[in-house]
Amino acid sequence: MSFRSIPPIQCLVTFEALARLRSASRTADELCVTVSAVSHRVRQLEAHVGFKLFARGDFTLTAEGVAYLANVRAGLAAFQRLPARDAAQPLTRLRVAVTPTFARTYVMPRLETFRTAYPEVELTLQVSIPLMDVTAEETDLEVRYGTGNYTDREWRVVNPDEVTPACSPGYLSEHGPFANFDTEAELAEARLIRSPLEPWSTWFAACGVALPEPQRGAQFNDLGLVYDAAASGFGVALVRTEMAAAWFDSGRLVRLSSRTAPSPHANYICWRPGTLERWECAAFVDWLLHRDVPPGREKISNPR
Repeated sequence: MSFRSIPPIQCLVTFEALARLRSASRTADELCVTVSAVSHRVRQLEAHVGFKLFARGDFTLTAEGVAYLANVRAGLAAFQRLPARDAAQPLTRLRVAVTPTFARTYVMPRLETFRTAYPEVELTLQVSIPLMDVTAEETDLEVRYGTGNYTDREWRVVNPDEVTPACSPGYLSEHGPFANFDTEAELAEARLIRSPLEPWSTWFAACGVALPEPQRGAQFNDLGLVYDAAASGFGVALVRTEMAAAWFDSGRLVRLSSRTAPSPHANYICWRPGTLERWECAAFVDWLLHRDVPPGREKISNPR
């Protein structure tokens, strides 16, 4: 006798709760997950069984959903009567390319929430090269750092950010004080740390200063290295206010101006057309774009 593969237990539990409560937010609260996790689990289950479970946005069950719900409830009841044991769940593999500093400052500190919501996803992260759109291996999703408008991918912006000059407390003590670090005299006297990822021309234009892009000074092709160099006293760096939050919070960097300027660059989550038909890819994109939304507060349509 042969059996079809059994759907992940969390998908079955989510389906039963949503059919019973008929509310995505109440289901999320009951299961201690996000509303988007509820949606993605139902989509995963529908993909597994091959038919729609819910007919409308009020979570009315389809005829197939009604019949399947009876089987799910019977199965869950049987599981509850069994003694607890460890059971290996089939894993769904997901490969994501990420830029180095974005991975350290955005992905890794929050990755536990994705693992908790989707324990059946085996996630592989690999480093991509900013601006050059290069990855070491083929991936399902990738984070690119640049100006967007990619013609070879569909994409969504993850975190537009603003920039401001900053340096170490030691550099400021030795070379400061600075008024607002927005005059030609102040800029010309400072040691400016350079990076093609964050050109100083952004700050010059915001301040109305007619200076060319610096041609001398320490240069780095990773934003994290730029911030570490500034924290080590190499000079003044143009830093992203959100991405450099850990450097500011620890006191390793101090701002030299109350002014900020929009950066021409941002991090973009990118994928090939059709990729988000795979529930695990859609779940990761949704988690990345709504990483700070508390459980039960997202808006959701009928999960399909």
